Amino acid sequence: MSEQINNREFRKKIIKEVISELHEGKSVEEVKQKFEEVFSGVSASEISEAEQALISEGLPVSEVQRLCDVHSAVFKGSIEEIHQQIDQTEIPGHPANVIILENRFIEKLIENEITPYLDKVSNKEGIESIQKGLDKLSLINIHYLKKENLLFPYMEKYGITAPPKVMWGVDDEIREQLKDVKIQPTKQKIESLINKITEMIFKEENIMLPMLLDSMTQDEWKQVYDDSDEIGNIIDNIQTWKPNLKDKEAVKEEITEPGVITLPSGIFNKEELIYMLDTLPIDITFVDKNDTVKYFSQSSERIFPRTKTIIGRKVSNCHPPASVHIVESIVEDLKSGKKDHEDFWIKLGNKYVYIRYFAVRDNNGKYLGVVEVSQNIKPIQDITGEKRLVEE
Repeated sequence: MSEQINNREFRKKIIKEVISELHEGKSVEEVKQKFEEVFSGVSASEISEAEQALISEGLPVSEVQRLCDVHSAVFKGSIEEIHQQIDQTEIPGHPANVIILENRFIEKLIENEITPYLDKVSNKEGIESIQKGLDKLSLINIHYLKKENLLFPYMEKYGITAPPKVMWGVDDEIREQLKDVKIQPTKQKIESLINKITEMIFKEENIMLPMLLDSMTQDEWKQVYDDSDEIGNIIDNIQTWKPNLKDKEAVKEEITEPGVITLPSGIFNKEELIYMLDTLPIDITFVDKNDTVKYFSQSSERIFPRTKTIIGRKVSNCHPPASVHIVESIVEDLKSGKKDHEDFWIKLGNKYVYIRYFAVRDNNGKYLGVVEVSQNIKPIQDITGEKRLVEE
């Protein structure tokens, strides 16, 4: 046992050394041998455990993120968990199968609509073709949103906390690179983007999916399947997946069963309260005093994607690593009483989104949580004149 513990400590030490060398400017090829000597034959989950331990000890996620390229260089084609649960990934309509099909779609898109024009990027025809391919490649954001909002919560639930943080950080790097290359397409930038996307595909299929397939229950996969429509898919004609589950009718009846809810200023039955909140033209999300997501409304005018898998999730895990510190700062200011609310406004396509955070306190000032309210205020800004009567 002591030898095993020492091995773990030694592996953490090597990871730190490799990260430090990468930080100092060494290339992946230069550090690859040191990493491979220690981790060759070691499963992906063991590496993730070592990284997770380092993050728990205070090593920034952004530093661990530097190892992603090293992982791919060392383990491509040799990770022990590859194809461990291949049966589920081949079930039509199963979320794991959809992830793989979407990756094949992304690869084909790159192969057919971007790569052939790399050597023509300096002329008008080549740039136009590249731009069309990059515009289509923007669909990758939907793929990443599903991963981050539907699958990462289950990784966290089963104690796999480091990989989703690191992968989310790399997802954001890919998003930024894609934005940059669409503005200034050069062969070098495009090749770098393609390489990072290809490596992420490898990580999803050979690290993330084996971990999830080994941990998640059929009911949990069904929840992911049901929630996928909230975010969407990047491929068409996905087959219906109907796993053999216990009858859920009793649960549905319980949810819609009218029950009296008495509030200080009125009375609702459960159905009235649910649909009243969902009818409001705003997004509402409530995070309790322990920073755990407890509720979100399901308005038809949804601004940001929300899935039932976030219920019970820590609010810091619901945001990209790059913006977690902002969220934590807001919550801390509201919790401490330094502020009672915080407002932001951003342009999102043709929407102008107003995001407000309010501290929720009882009559004695005790902090109960924070409520986030988001609304597209563009239609409100466009209002002019007056309307005093109902128009025919």
